[in-house]
Amino acid sequence: MKTPATRTSDSSRRDLLKLSGLGLAAAAATLPSSAFAGAQSGAASPLLFDVRIYGATGNGKSVDTAAINKAIEAAAAAGGGTVFFPAGNYLSFSIHLRSFVHLYLAQGAVLIAADSPKPGETTGYQGGTYDPAEPNTSITYGSLETYQDFGHNHWHNSLLWGENLHDLSITGPGRIWGRGLSHGRGRDKLDVPFVAEQAGVGNKVIALKNCYNVIFRDFQILKAGHFGMLLTGVDNLTIDNLTIDTDRDGMDIDCCKNVRVSNCTVNSPWDDGICPKSSFSLGYNRPTENLTITNCFVTGTYQMGTVLDGTWKKFPEGYDVPRTGRIKCGTESNGGFKNITISNCVFEGCMGLALESEDGALCEDITVSNITMRDIVYAPLFVRLGSRLRGPKQVTQVGTARRILISNVTSYNAGSRVSSIFSGIPGYSIEDVKIANVLHQHKGGGTAAMAALVPPENEAKYPDPGMFGTTASHGFLFRHVNRLELSHVEIQPMVPDARPSFSLLDVHRADFYAITAPTSPTAFALNKVTDLRILFSRAAPDTHLDTADNKTI
Repeated sequence: MKTPATRTSDSSRRDLLKLSGLGLAAAAATLPSSAFAGAQSGAASPLLFDVRIYGATGNGKSVDTAAINKAIEAAAAAGGGTVFFPAGNYLSFSIHLRSFVHLYLAQGAVLIAADSPKPGETTGYQGGTYDPAEPNTSITYGSLETYQDFGHNHWHNSLLWGENLHDLSITGPGRIWGRGLSHGRGRDKLDVPFVAEQAGVGNKVIALKNCYNVIFRDFQILKAGHFGMLLTGVDNLTIDNLTIDTDRDGMDIDCCKNVRVSNCTVNSPWDDGICPKSSFSLGYNRPTENLTITNCFVTGTYQMGTVLDGTWKKFPEGYDVPRTGRIKCGTESNGGFKNITISNCVFEGCMGLALESEDGALCEDITVSNITMRDIVYAPLFVRLGSRLRGPKQVTQVGTARRILISNVTSYNAGSRVSSIFSGIPGYSIEDVKIANVLHQHKGGGTAAMAALVPPENEAKYPDPGMFGTTASHGFLFRHVNRLELSHVEIQPMVPDARPSFSLLDVHRADFYAITAPTSPTAFALNKVTDLRILFSRAAPDTHLDTADNKTI
C-alpha cells in the first residue's frame, strides 16, 4: 500500500510531467530521486516508461532494440509520455519514433548503433539489421534517386527514425553513438567499411520525414554515420544545445519551415557542420524557410571524439583531412532558402560560410551577422548562383541569390589561395548584396602570376570555393553581381600579396565606402563594370566611373 508521502511524490511527478511534454527533461537535473520512484521500483507510471522495465539491459552487449521499441509503443498507446533511458549502454538497431513520445537520455546513458552487416554478410551484430531503405519514388517523376545522393533519399535505414509524426522530442544530457553506421565513404583505416546501399546497413543517427512540432535538446552525438540528423520536411523544429562530434554532416535541415538552431557545437572535419538544404527528395520543390541559426560553434580541426571528451586534440600537422566543418546552405538546393538569419556564431579551423543556389533555389532574404572566424581553410564567405540543375527538367531552372546582408564579421589567419567569392553565371547575376563592418586578415603571399589568372565559369560544376582555382584577388572576387555595396571593410594580408584586394567582373552598380586595403600594386581590378563609386576610402581615392573595363585603381 502506498503511504501518503508516496502518493504525494507520485502526484507531484505527474503534475510536473503534465506541464509539458518536456517536463522531465527540463527538470531532470533538479528532480529529487523520489520523482523516479515508480521507474526505480520496476513499475511504469502512466507517463514515465523506463526501457529497463520493458527488457532493456543497458549492458553494452545485449541488443536492446525490441525492448526500446516496446517502451515507445507503450508510451504511444497511453496517449504519450516519456521513455526513460537510465545510465547504461544500450545497443540497438532501428528505433521507431512515435507522436507524443519524448525520449529522455539520462546522464550516463549512451544509445549505441549496433554494428551493421559487413560487405558480403546479410546480418550485423548478433544477427541484427537496420530497417531497409524504403523506396523513394514520385507518381509524376518516378524514381527520385538521381536528384540527390543515397543518404538524402532514405530515412528508415537509421538508428532512430520517424515519418508523418508530430509532437515528439529527444533530450539529454545523455549520448547517442553511431558506432555501427555507414558514413558513406572511407575515412580511416580503422573504420569498418559498411556500405550504405547494402541491405540491413544503418546510414544515419536520426532521420525524420514530414513531421512537425519537434524538439531536440541537450544531448550529444558521436560518430554519426552519414548524418547526425537528416530532417526533411520537418516544420516547427527546435534544435538546442547539442554537441555533435562526427565524421560526416552534423545536421541537415532539408525542406523545413520555422526552424530554430541555437547553442550547438559541431565538429565535422570531413563534411559540413550545420547544413540547411532544399533537395528534391520529397518529390516536389519545397524551400527551407524561416530559419534562425544562432550562438553556435562549428569546426573541422579537432580529432573526432576529442570535443566530447574535453581534450580538444587538433589533427597533427600534415594529416590529410579537409577540415570542412562549416555552416552551408546547399548544395542540394531545389526548393530554395528564404528568410534565414545566421548570427552570433564562431567558425574555427574549417571552411567559411557558404550560400549556394545550384539546383534552382530561390535564395532570398538572408542576413548574416556577428560572426568570428579563425584559421579558415580559404574563402571566409562564399555565395554561388550556378546551374548544376539536379532535378526534373520540368520544374528545374536557374534560381536566384538576392537580398543578402552580411555584417560584423571578423576572420583571422585564413588561407589566402582563394578569396571570398560572390559569383553568379552569365545571364544570371547575384543581386542586392550589402556587406558591412568586415575585417579579413589572411596569410597573404600571392604572386603577380596569380593576379593574372582568369577564373573559369564552371557553371554546372559542384559548388565549392576551390572550383575556381587560385583567385586573382586576395580579399573578394565579385562576378556577375548587380547592386553591390561594401562599407567599412578592411583587408589585411599578414605578408605582402601581389594580387589586388578586390576583383570585379561583370558587376553593375557597386558602391564602396570606407574601404581599407593595400594599394600596392593595386586595390581594385575592374572588368566589365558599370556605375562604380568609391568614397571615403584608404584603399583608393574618391572615384565615380560609369564604365570600367580592364582597369585598375
